[in-house]
Amino acid sequence: MATFALGTRRLYEFMNENPTIEMHPVDYVNYPHNIGKNDKVVSINATLEVDLLGQCCSESFGHLQWSGTGGQADFARGANISNGGKGFITTASTAKNDTISRIVPTLKPGASVTTGKNDVDYVVTEFGVAKLRGQTARQRALNLISIAHPDFRGELTERPAG
Repeated sequence: MATFALGTRRLYEFMNENPTIEMHPVDYVNYPHNIGKNDKVVSINATLEVDLLGQCCSESFGHLQWSGTGGQADFARGANISNGGKGFITTASTAKNDTISRIVPTLKPGASVTTGKNDVDYVVTEFGVAKLRGQTARQRALNLISIAHPDFRGELTERPAG
């Protein structure tokens, strides 16, 4: 099931009149309750920046728009509704040749919150996985600091969210 496809002529020929493929409008495919009807949904999305509460900005650098939301929040919610589902937000721990952390005390002014803290289940960097869902604000911050780049962990510990 999909809402759009982009690819080669070979892909389109494969899809044409293929009974195993269903195309539906985005408001159906991305509806969290439809997603959640499936057991063990795994949602994997990328973000640009995550604050110590778990808010994810995946579409802007402060006021500078970078992309659209896509279905990130919808699929995060759908995975949370799904029986046995899990939602993952991924990011590299740093940007700009390791000079800035993607895990930050607070999002940049003007940043769009793509996926709110209450919808984020796990955050993943190359340093591990932070469980956020069901955690206190302090536990969330500590879990996120543990997967931040080691060069920024001290700074994040000294400057907690808020």
